[in-house]
Parts: sequence; C-alpha cells; structure tokens
Amino acid sequence: MKKALVMLASAVAMSGAFAQASAPAAAPSSAAASAPVAKEGHERNVEDRIAYLHSQLKITSAQEPQWKAFADVMRGNGQTMGELFQQRRAAANVSALEDMKQYATIAQAHADGMKKLVDAFDPLYNSFSPEQKKLADTTFHQPGGVDGRHRHHGKGKSGKPAPASDATVKP
Repeated sequence: MKKALVMLASAVAMSGAFAQASAPAAAPSSAAASAPVAKEGHERNVEDRIAYLHSQLKITSAQEPQWKAFADVMRGNGQTMGELFQQRRAAANVSALEDMKQYATIAQAHADGMKKLVDAFDPLYNSFSPEQKKLADTTFHQPGGVDGRHRHHGKGKSGKPAPASDATVKP
C-alpha cells in the first residue's frame, strides 16, 4: 500500500510540474501579459487530471467528501508549484547559488505537497472497494518511473551502471 501511495502522490504532485512545464512559452516582451494565460493553462491541466482520476477511480457519492479533500490538495499543490516555477522562469541572470536555492525551494515545496497529498489520499484509498483499490494501484503504478527509464543508484533500466556522463555531476 505504501508503494501505491508513493506512486499516487508522485504522479499527482508532478502533474502540476509537468502541466506548468508544458504551458506555452511566451516571447520575453509579452511575458507579463501571458502570465494569466499560462496560469489558466496550468489550472486547466490540474483540473483535467482531477476529472480524469475521479472518473478512472469511479468515485462514489459516499466518497465525495474524501475526494474533495484530496482534489483540494491537488489544486493547492498545483498552484504552489506553478507559482514557484513561474518565479523561477521570471528570474533572469541569477547566480548558480541563487539558482540552487530556487531549486531547493521547489524541491521542498514538492516534498511538503507530497506529504499533504498522501495524508489526503489515505482516507480516500481506505474508503475504496477492492475493485477501486485495484484501479488506483494500476492507475498510479508506473514501472521504471514516469518515463520508463528511472534510474536508481546509477543504474539504468538494464541494471547495468549508467554511463559516466549520466551517473556523475561535472562542474
């Protein structure tokens, strides 16, 4: 069950990051004018993900209170991550140190959001029928990571060590 919760939380929390990253990029001269458009696209992606999961998991009327709490956390996480990514994109000519600090802030927000998401999903998952649990487990299980090439401990999909260029950080 823990694995399913972690996969669920990863998939959902990252949906905000992926949605933000896939928002159309605007020309630098119109960045301020396009911010509401990007935000609307990001919010639409989060809402699309919520609607997809609601349908896929076959949420019943009795489960709606737990679902609403879970969906609200997804929205909040998506908004937080969207704002942080927007701030990061808007920051020009930052030093390597500032860039790392921005990334650390995003990573911490992601971790905090994941905790909130797991806490909200726990009562929902526990309210599921065996069929719904199986649907959730299948929906959120992605072997090898989101792109199928997730690496652990410097090893690739084949189990062989990753090439030095992938496994090490060069200055």
